[in-house]
Formats: sequence, structure tokens, C-alpha cells
Amino acid sequence: MTAIDTSTPTSNTSITAEALTQFCDDYLSANAFKDYAPNGLQVDGGQSIKRIVTGVTACEALIDAAIAENADAIMVHHGYFWKGEPATITGMKGRRIRKLMQHGISMIGYHLPLDAHPVIGNNAKLSEALQLTVTGALYPNESHPVGNITTCTPQSTGDLIAKITQALGRSPLHIAADYHADSSTKTSNRLIERIGICTGGAQDMIEQAALMGCDAFISGEISERTTHIARELGIDYFACGHHATERGGIQALGHIISQEFDVPVTFIDIDNPA
Repeated sequence: MTAIDTSTPTSNTSITAEALTQFCDDYLSANAFKDYAPNGLQVDGGQSIKRIVTGVTACEALIDAAIAENADAIMVHHGYFWKGEPATITGMKGRRIRKLMQHGISMIGYHLPLDAHPVIGNNAKLSEALQLTVTGALYPNESHPVGNITTCTPQSTGDLIAKITQALGRSPLHIAADYHADSSTKTSNRLIERIGICTGGAQDMIEQAALMGCDAFISGEISERTTHIARELGIDYFACGHHATERGGIQALGHIISQEFDVPVTFIDIDNPA
């Protein structure tokens, strides 16, 4: 677990959960998205907010860390109440929400709006970290597209792997486009210049990236089918980790909130190899 204080508060101010959520709703255009979970205030802790903890996923370890930090609110990318999950607040979900309520901690989550934001979104921040220039949308006909198309100085797959490793602190799983059964006797001179990017569990967008003429596609996860799609469509694939690719957006949102409301915000990274 790593804690990073992203704030520089100068006064002992506080805000309401409703005011904080309204600001984030407006900044992220949250109401424009049809999402898989509710965006905004998911659990109302019932007290004013003087200290905020941010993280990628609202797991119990993050809640425990927020309690230790005396936080009044937790803001995450992966919150609660996903479509298709049981509606009852029992078991693991019950333990999590009970801890929040017992300690008066509000839970606020933003999913697709935090992926898609053109400045502080996960895709934007990962593109920035990898020195990629966003040139368009992966799905150009959507009013609020999530994935992006980027360009870079032509580079080898090895150079891109090194850049990803340095930026994220972990090596990506690379599926080469120019697959050969006897790869030991083949050498690739392929250069990467046009890259599709969509963080998290967007591996199935690889076909759209190939359709849009990308040399490579970067996402978080990989499925068994992804390997064959990349090889058969001739597009390099880099699985960089769902968690690792989605740390940037929530950290950037926390920094903006700290500046806007003058409250301390601490990003806590609960390690996740997936």
C-alpha cells in the first residue's frame, strides 16, 4: 500500500458530500454517460468532509486505510452497485458499507466519466505518461467517446515496452502482430506509430483499433481470445494491467478537488497485479 498526498491545503475548510459530488458531476459531465454503475455519491456518510482519500477500487483495504487517515470521504474509479450484482447488502458488500457508515465516511465513484475525460481521464493521463499525442477517438461517432487514437514517434515494440514499464512500474504482456510458429528464427523490424488506447478491461476494443488503422492497441486486461485477434488482424497488443492503467485519473481528480475546495486529498494505492 502506498499513500501519496496530492494536496496543499492552507485552511481547515470542509464541504458537503452533495457540493463535492455536484462539482465532480459537472466537471466530468457525468450525466452524459450510460454506465454500468451509478456515478457520484453512492454512500452518504452523513457528515461534512474535511479530508478525502482517493483510490482505484473501493475494496475493504482502502476503507481501512481511509479510516486510519481519518478521512470523511473516499473517491474511487471502481465503486459499488454494479449492474447484475446482487442487490442485498450482505456478506462482503455488507462489511464494506457497514464500515463506511460506522465511521461516517461517504463513498463517491466515477467510472466511464473518469475514463473518458479529455484532460484528467485515465486514457488521457496514460497517453501523457507514455508521451503519446491524442489525435482522435477510437469510436469517432460517439458523443462522449471513451477510447482514443494516439500517435508517437515511430518506435520499436521493445522501446514501447520499456516506456510502459517505466511509466507504470510493471512490464506489459505483449502479443506480437507478426506471429510465427517458429518465432526463434524470425526477427521483426515492425515500428509502432499509431496506437489505440483504452484503459482497464477494454481488450475487446482491439478489433476497433485495427479497423481504425492502428499499429498497436494498449489496454489493461487480456482474454484468451485477444491473443488470436491480435495475430490474425496484424495489430500488436499490450496488456498493461487493469489497476495500473487506471491510477492516473483518480489521482488527477483528487488534485483538482484539493485545489478547488482547499481540503487535503491523499491517494492510496492498494497493490493489485491484475
